[in-house]
Amino acid sequence: MSKEIVVSGIRSTGYLHLGNYFGAMQNYVKMQDSHNCYFFVADYHSLTTHPDPKDLKANVFRVVAENVASGLDPEKVALYAQSDLPEIPELYLMLNMMAYKGELEKVPTFKDKVRQQPENVNAGLLTYPVLMAADIMIHRAVKVPVGKDQEQHLEMARNFAHRFNSRYGELFPEPVPFNFGSELVKIPSLDGAGKMSKSENINATLYLADDDDTIRKKVMKAKTDSGPTEPNSEMPDFIQNVFLLMHLVSNPATVDTYRSAYNNCTIRYGDMKKQLAEDMVAFVRPIRERAAELQQDEAQIQRILKQGAEKARESASKTISEARKLIGINYY
Repeated sequence: MSKEIVVSGIRSTGYLHLGNYFGAMQNYVKMQDSHNCYFFVADYHSLTTHPDPKDLKANVFRVVAENVASGLDPEKVALYAQSDLPEIPELYLMLNMMAYKGELEKVPTFKDKVRQQPENVNAGLLTYPVLMAADIMIHRAVKVPVGKDQEQHLEMARNFAHRFNSRYGELFPEPVPFNFGSELVKIPSLDGAGKMSKSENINATLYLADDDDTIRKKVMKAKTDSGPTEPNSEMPDFIQNVFLLMHLVSNPATVDTYRSAYNNCTIRYGDMKKQLAEDMVAFVRPIRERAAELQQDEAQIQRILKQGAEKARESASKTISEARKLIGINYY
């Protein structure tokens, strides 16, 4: 029985953080045995914000290293750079012929980018969902792990697949969002305002590259209050956030101890945060050290990317060949 195809990508900008790990990377590791997985570093996507060329390679290598350090096995999955597959921009061009200006301008993430960077409203930003669709459709994926903020992009990929199939003939599945077992875990920022981010609230975000002391300082600054005044009080969101983080990295008995202390109004948040900080340090340290070790071995990361690109191109070339035939772009 053939395995279902899963595709997912991560932009080569910013540092990966705890939200990336529990929201995506942890699921990638679970999927690698049960699915046919294509995971890529979205370096073309990052060009919409014009990164400095001297930073791009290091960013791509770091993302690869942190994914492998988090448990992704390059022997089990295709882990590659988006730009190593020329079939992606070719399919992107084909799909752009079926994408309409009006629908692209309505995409909430495009509107957000226009507000954030009004001096840089480039065509790549407008057609971002088309390139994302090409990333998915090039492998004829049926499942795509996405967060809530990407669901509209995936719906557009479904639309493009349907339009292509209706116009030229059946080729592409209409991909569906996929979460491993349950909803994706959303990791809150330590200040209680939104979720952890690659680029915003950096002092309230725990990065996989943070050293031990930085982790301790950030955790100790996590938002708390003076504590409950009545037994079994409802927790404010920002207190729930601290318990969620502890639930993810601490021993269950430790979590139960502090939950009981909260319910009987004896909790000392300073002690809880010290415990959480040490448990967080113990969790992040092996990932950070393994990623740093990999980044020192440039030849190994190049081998991983080359091997991943070869696997991915085998799939992508079949898709683009079929697409060309159906469109009629095959003259000899």
